Amino acid sequence: MTDLSFEKPVKVRQRIRENILKKPTSGLCRGYAQGNLVILPKSLAYDFLLFAHRNPKPCPVLEVTDVGQRELKSIAKGSDVSTDIPKYRIYKKGRLEGEYLDIKDFWREDYVSFILGCSFTFESALIDAGISVRHIEAGSNVPMYITNMECRSAGIFSGPMVVSMRPVHVDNIVKTVQITSRYPKVHGAPIHIGAPKLIGIKDIFNPDFGEPVEIKENEIPVFWACGVTPQAVAMKVKPEIMITHAPGHMFITDIKNYELGNF
Repeated sequence: MTDLSFEKPVKVRQRIRENILKKPTSGLCRGYAQGNLVILPKSLAYDFLLFAHRNPKPCPVLEVTDVGQRELKSIAKGSDVSTDIPKYRIYKKGRLEGEYLDIKDFWREDYVSFILGCSFTFESALIDAGISVRHIEAGSNVPMYITNMECRSAGIFSGPMVVSMRPVHVDNIVKTVQITSRYPKVHGAPIHIGAPKLIGIKDIFNPDFGEPVEIKENEIPVFWACGVTPQAVAMKVKPEIMITHAPGHMFITDIKNYELGNF
């Protein structure tokens, strides 16, 4: 398989658009930011924008489109939000209706698209610092969990925060916090370290989204706020429709990681 770790985003998005690339995007286009997707009708867009504003840890906004616009002009010129993600999900009244390689046939002219920052963005910095990122090493999707931590409500939107987890060796905990805290626009510092039961996770090896990973001796589970949170919110509040990325299958932007960092 072609190594796309250091490929340009425009080339990878083209492979995705042509349905050549269908896998999770962690580890692809190192050095470039990735994002979560939320698409809603205009009638719900303000409520969600307010929800994101009140919950910047799980929902840091990178771009909001004009109504009906499919190009993400600020972060990926020439892109098409209806084709340039490897796998989409459609929720109707809180129920997962299906997963699709594109959503061209479902597009509506009243849709507003949101791209939210993703923790895949800071993984390059962790790797460069010599810190293991287990799901990349394993070639799997990052594990994600619905927690007992409630987001601040806004309009119709309310619900639990979702977190992603990466095992970190005890010797690298401080360094990991320092590195990721420099990226507040892509979830920033961890939301919780260790003791998963304290945040409502009963079985660390049975994630709600993604795939489980090995936690080795002297490693501690570290949790970050996650942009899959809107999907848990959709399942709770049951909006008419919400279109998202499938967990782990992100939008790859043309923004360099350092542009989103505080250095």
